[in-house]
Amino acid sequence: MNKNKVLLLDRDGVINADTGYIGLVKDFSFLPGVFPFLRAARDFGYRFAVTTNQAGVAYSYYSEADFRHLTDYMLSELRKEGIEVELVLACFEHVKSKNPDLARQSFWRKPRPGMVLEAIHRLSIDPARSAFLGNEIKDMQAALGGGIRRCMILTQEKMEVPKGVDIVKNYDEALTLLKAP
Repeated sequence: MNKNKVLLLDRDGVINADTGYIGLVKDFSFLPGVFPFLRAARDFGYRFAVTTNQAGVAYSYYSEADFRHLTDYMLSELRKEGIEVELVLACFEHVKSKNPDLARQSFWRKPRPGMVLEAIHRLSIDPARSAFLGNEIKDMQAALGGGIRRCMILTQEKMEVPKGVDIVKNYDEALTLLKAP
C-alpha cells in the first residue's frame, strides 16, 4: 500500500495568530498568507493534518466543546478556500490541570511524539516524504520523535534548533523547502 505525503501543522502560530489560549471563534484569526501557502503545499501533493496542544481546556479557560466548535469553524473556512484538513488531533491533558480527568502526563502532549505517531497510523503517512511546520521547539521535538523527515520551525527569532530542523521566517521559505526533493 502506498503511504501518504502529509504536511503536519501546529495550529496556534502556524494557521492562526497565537494570542494565547485560543478556544473561541471570536478569538481566532487566520494568519495572513496561510490560505495561499496551504493551496501551494496541496498542489505539491501534500495532504494535511493538525496536531495541537490545548492546555486551555485543562486550565478551564474554555471547554472541549468550545474547542470542537472552533475546530469546525476553522475546517469550514479552510474548505471554502479549497483546503481539506483530513485530521485534527488535540491534547487536552496537562500535569497542572485542576481537572483530575486531565491532570496527567500524556504521550500525546508535545514535545512527546504521540499525536504525530497517531497521525502516521491513521493517515498511513510516509514520514520520509512528509513534513511538519510548527512554531515552537516542542513541535520539532514531537515531529523528530515521530520520524518526520522535513521539520520546519516558523519563527522570526534566532534560536538554536535540534539537528534536522530548518528555520523558516515565512510561508514562502517553507514552500521552498516543501518542493525540494
